[in-house]
Amino acid sequence: MGTMAESQADWDVLVAGGGAAGLMASISAAEAGARVLVLEKNPRPGVKILMSGGSRCNITHHCDNRGIVNAYGRKGKFLHSPLASFSTRDTIEFFEAEGVATKVEETGKVFPVSNRASDVLQALIQRAERAGVTFRCLEPVQQIQQAPNHFRVVSLNTTHHASTIILTTGGLSFPRCGTTGDGFNFAAQMGHTIVPTRPALVPLALSDPWVKELAGITIPDVCLTLSKRAPGAQEERIGATKGSMLFTHVGITGPCPLNLTRLETEWNQPEYLFLEADFLPDRSPERSNEWIILSAKENGKRSLASLLSELLPRRLVDFLIGQEAVLNSKLSELSKAQRAMALNALKKKPLTIQGDLGYAKAEVTAGGVALEEVDFKTMQSRIQPRLFLAGEVLDLDGPIGGFNFQAAWSTGWLAGTNAARIARSP
Repeated sequence: MGTMAESQADWDVLVAGGGAAGLMASISAAEAGARVLVLEKNPRPGVKILMSGGSRCNITHHCDNRGIVNAYGRKGKFLHSPLASFSTRDTIEFFEAEGVATKVEETGKVFPVSNRASDVLQALIQRAERAGVTFRCLEPVQQIQQAPNHFRVVSLNTTHHASTIILTTGGLSFPRCGTTGDGFNFAAQMGHTIVPTRPALVPLALSDPWVKELAGITIPDVCLTLSKRAPGAQEERIGATKGSMLFTHVGITGPCPLNLTRLETEWNQPEYLFLEADFLPDRSPERSNEWIILSAKENGKRSLASLLSELLPRRLVDFLIGQEAVLNSKLSELSKAQRAMALNALKKKPLTIQGDLGYAKAEVTAGGVALEEVDFKTMQSRIQPRLFLAGEVLDLDGPIGGFNFQAAWSTGWLAGTNAARIARSP
């Protein structure tokens, strides 16, 4: 491509990063009439899409826009305009129009019927190519320089001139996908504040020896409560999450513990954190006690271990209670103190946090470009005109269940539409 004069641009819109947000941004910009270039460091766009949801790609959640906003908590209000531009319904209709039939699972997660993330990626690429998007793969952005009325973008192979830039370089999660946090540096160089980043939706490592013995066991419903005990300070309850959990050879994973890691706290100081598990989250201590007493009246010869195994895996019951005398006792012979001890172990089991498994196992990155520095109505930077931002580069992380993909689709679509408008305006 030839060198352009300093006042001209080769491209109306240059999208830095070809992930979920970048692909959607490129499509909306091109369909709005812009000349669009996507620079991607990997051999192909959308590598992280292929890995998501166990290679099935949970494209959104089965709820309305309000449900998405609420799932993000206090930061959710930032998504009102992006979701108005591209809603959960728009997401489903987008993919189905490209031949990707969808289904809703019991958890509310929306997947392609084929269970293939590759179908989701192919739909995005074919729509982008049909709209006229140009892709340059194996060409990471190295520098972004300001020029009169446009940007000079230095990549591995050449220099591009673009009227507007959409920064969709992702975060730091899944570094094997090429996500190395480049976008944070580019945004900071242009004056943006970067909220300190940390892994989120990441498995936890526990130091309790018995946990390793339960590797592979799934608990369909558990409540985890996280508290902080800093030296010289009172215990502080940080928050709680509820859902399924899987024991691993190093700790715990699954929706419940993954969502727990989104809570704003100092995960780099696990020695101050206290985790407590309730394995009977839908039964109060009083109800649980009454259940044991009633079961004793119905069949007093039955053992406590046998009764509890109706609700929980026997191996878990054995490790939680530990005392064989209590486990093997007939229900009719259990003392009040023994019932209390057993229920305390089931509903207030302490777990010792060793740490999390880091960005390598994290599904998203918490932190990023400060939201107050981005115009949520357009996704344009409030600091640097003609710069747009979308996706995981923003300080915006949601729970597991398709919420983060929906934010990527919505912010990407809105960014692309407005970048095209600005680039093509006189």
